[in-house]
Amino acid sequence: MMDNAPHILVVDDDARLLSLLKKYLMDNGYRVSTATNNAMAESRMGGFFFDLIVLDRMMPGGDGIDLVQKMRGGSGTIREIPVLMLTAMGDAEDRINGLEAGVDDYLSKPFEPRELLLRIDAILRRAKTEKLEDLQFGSFTFNLERGELLKDGRVINLTSGESLLLKSLAATPGVPISRDDLSVSSGSQGRAVDVQITRLRRKIEDDPKAPRHLQTVRGEGYVLWAD
Repeated sequence: MMDNAPHILVVDDDARLLSLLKKYLMDNGYRVSTATNNAMAESRMGGFFFDLIVLDRMMPGGDGIDLVQKMRGGSGTIREIPVLMLTAMGDAEDRINGLEAGVDDYLSKPFEPRELLLRIDAILRRAKTEKLEDLQFGSFTFNLERGELLKDGRVINLTSGESLLLKSLAATPGVPISRDDLSVSSGSQGRAVDVQITRLRRKIEDDPKAPRHLQTVRGEGYVLWAD
C-alpha cells in the first residue's frame, strides 16, 4: 500500500463489520483507521488527516448525524472531510436530514462491497475536482465554484437549473449519476432532469443526438466525460 493512498476513517459499533470493512478497503488500496463511537472518531480526527469518513447512522451513545453536524460547525480541515453514511434507515426523510447536516452520500445496509468502493471513489473524485475548480471537456471550460461555462473563452449562458445540473455532473467526471441523485442535487424533479440534459446538450454538443461529452448510461443515469 502506498503512503499517499487515501486515508479513510470507518466508524461503526459493529465490531465484525468494522473488521471486515477495514480488511476489504485495505485490500483495495486504502489506508484505514477505525472507531466504534463518536468520541473515538473525534479523537482519531484530532490526530490524523482523513480523506473520507465512512460513518454508521445509529450507534450507542451518539448519532452519526450529530457527529457530522459537529464537524461541519467546526474549523480547520475537519469541517471539510467528506462523509459517506451507512444506514439501515432507508426512508427519504432520514436521507434529507443527513444531507441537510452535511452528509455527502448515503449507502443503505445491507450493501454490496463493490458499491461501497464505487461510492467512495465517486466522493473522492468529487473532492479532488472541487479543489481543481476548472474542468475541461472539448473546447469548454466549466468553473465549479462559479457555475460558469466558457467556450474558447466566451461565456455560454446557462439557466440556474442547467448550471446546478452541470455542477453535479462535473463534480464526478466519468462517473454515472442516476436521475434521482441529480434531482436531489440540482433541484429538478423527475423528468425535468431529462429536459435539462437535452438543453445542456444543445449548448455543449456538436451533435446533441450523438453526444460526446454528456452521455446516457443505460440503467445508471448520465455521465460527463472530461479531458
